[in-house]
Amino acid sequence: MTDTYTTLVGTSEAVFTEKRSRFLAFAHHVEDEETAKSVVAEYKKKYYDARHVCYAWVLGFEGETTRVNDDGEPSGTAGKPILGIIRSKGLTHCVVIVVRYFGGIKLGTPGLIAAYKEATVLALDAAQTQKCIVTTRLAFEIPYTEADLAMRWVRDAGGQLLPPDYTAEGMSLTAEIRTGEADKLRQRLSQIHTLRWQDNDKDE
Repeated sequence: MTDTYTTLVGTSEAVFTEKRSRFLAFAHHVEDEETAKSVVAEYKKKYYDARHVCYAWVLGFEGETTRVNDDGEPSGTAGKPILGIIRSKGLTHCVVIVVRYFGGIKLGTPGLIAAYKEATVLALDAAQTQKCIVTTRLAFEIPYTEADLAMRWVRDAGGQLLPPDYTAEGMSLTAEIRTGEADKLRQRLSQIHTLRWQDNDKDE
């Protein structure tokens, strides 16, 4: 599993015209499927008078979740081309919506594919991107006598410690660290035999 991914910062848009058909393209950063659905619904409502409101989204740290929709265009001529451009730019956690106002001249299958690709390229080229790091949380309990050593090892590994919880015997600590370094840190901390792992380790 990779521990970095590239996504959009905010939103961007572009307009592309081909044989009098206007393609309005909008690119958005989204964190999850519900947000993506909400963004699409907003554009369908705003551009209710358009012939087609097509889209594709990519979600997940490794881009493992996708969805495409041709919204009445011939199958494979809109959503898949949009998705292909998102993929080619190595982006995830984003949705691209392309609104088409028909200009009276049919573009044909190759023309539609090329137009939806170009509109998507223009919108994504106008976007600001950022590289994000996937982190993992390691939660454990440790006696006070060993806490300083554990905290030093977390910091040495480049991790960060969340505010601790205190008990009569020791501390409950949660370390947040880059996923690619998590196994090494876990192995090192496991050398402290009084350390007890908690069950709520999770990726963030």
